[in-house]
Amino acid sequence: MPETLAVTSNTADGVNEQDAASGGRSTTTSGAWQRLLTAKFVTGTTMVLLIVMFGIVAPFFSQNPRKIDNVGLTPPGGGHLLGTTQIGQDVFAQLAYSTRGSLIVGVAVAALILALSALFGILGAYIGGTTDEGFSLLSNVMLVIPGLPLVIVIASYVQQKSVLLVILVLGLTGWAASARVLRAQTLSLRNRDYVLASRVAGERSWRVICVEILPNLLPVMSSGFVFGIVGAILAEAGLSFIGIGASGSLTWGTMLAGASDGQALLFGAWWWFAPPGLMIALLGTGLSLINFSIDEVINPKLRTYRVRAIRRGGPHRKGSVEPA
Repeated sequence: MPETLAVTSNTADGVNEQDAASGGRSTTTSGAWQRLLTAKFVTGTTMVLLIVMFGIVAPFFSQNPRKIDNVGLTPPGGGHLLGTTQIGQDVFAQLAYSTRGSLIVGVAVAALILALSALFGILGAYIGGTTDEGFSLLSNVMLVIPGLPLVIVIASYVQQKSVLLVILVLGLTGWAASARVLRAQTLSLRNRDYVLASRVAGERSWRVICVEILPNLLPVMSSGFVFGIVGAILAEAGLSFIGIGASGSLTWGTMLAGASDGQALLFGAWWWFAPPGLMIALLGTGLSLINFSIDEVINPKLRTYRVRAIRRGGPHRKGSVEPA
């Protein structure tokens, strides 16, 4: 998997500093949400929601994406909003169904990565001992192995590749980096006074993890989930482009692979390869803006830089006199 799945150590350090400054428990919800609602966050969320809505609604208003008409490589216009492919398939219909397929792959892989990283990172660090050492060793081994080449090797050995198989392969090879970050945070949090008090009071381990530890890790986990979606979509597109993606599925990657096989660039059929490429770029930009906004909230260093920038570029404070 691409390195974008990893959550930066600065983010991890930021949670520690923010948590320590609050005296133990993380300052929650209202203040954080107010700081999160920046122009970048709103812009990114709007972009992502528009793409999600397109993937949900557009398939109901488009024709069968596999239907073949006798109008190959027709430019946009007439009965084909985005033109047709080399064999006469409607590009708009393919884009609609491919958007849904890519979003499903991205969210499913990110959820699997989040679950595995929480299992090996949070649970292992909380239990400690041999369990933590074993989980940590497994994470280190997975980090040493190059992700994308491993995915290519695994996918190459399977003849009939389904979407589920692609999700499993990408998820099982991409959790280690996030697990390392969550483990480091949990090792710090498990020795906090409020966690120790809960354990002394006889609270069950699952309740201590879910109530006392997980809320403090939500910003880091959210950042990892966002990066996981981007990384999964890019990885799936790469696998499909080189011909080892899911067989018979419709994703942005399979659209680009079809355009490449049909020599769309050679024939000047920009309407065939440009839409899926643009959708990948827009979704990646939107999710990155969201992640940057989250990082500014949980990383004190970035928050300090932001305040200084506002003071330098913002309106003059009350009582200041502009130079003549």
